[in-house]
Amino acid sequence: MRILAIDYGSTRIGLALSDPTGTLARPLPFVSAKADVKLAREIVLLVEKEQVELILLGLPRHMNGSLGEAATLVQAFAGVLGQATSVRIKLIDERLSTVQASRQLQEAGKNTRAQRGRIDSEAAAVLLQGYLDMQSFSPAPDA
Repeated sequence: MRILAIDYGSTRIGLALSDPTGTLARPLPFVSAKADVKLAREIVLLVEKEQVELILLGLPRHMNGSLGEAATLVQAFAGVLGQATSVRIKLIDERLSTVQASRQLQEAGKNTRAQRGRIDSEAAAVLLQGYLDMQSFSPAPDA
């Protein structure tokens, strides 16, 4: 099953896609932020092209778990995207995904300036890989 992860931001939208087996996440080129309706159309084209069966949308929470203004914007975008596609959308906690992505890029020898264009999609990949890893450790549902 192919899964698309989205790290929704005010400047860039990070995207990551799983391999067909649902094992590995890879970052895709980011998309510049635009009106939600236009962004939803662009994502729907990608979903159709890649035969995505699930969309993960990172929900930014404060460290205490509460939702702030950024989370409200993500929830509003989820509504717009849900109107544009029949693919299931799942909001998942994205706390610290950008921090982890930044660390991984630094460890790979990328400086802060070089990271700027990649960090959002790397964060989406961190989010997606975490989800994929959790699924591989979940017990199979009863038949």
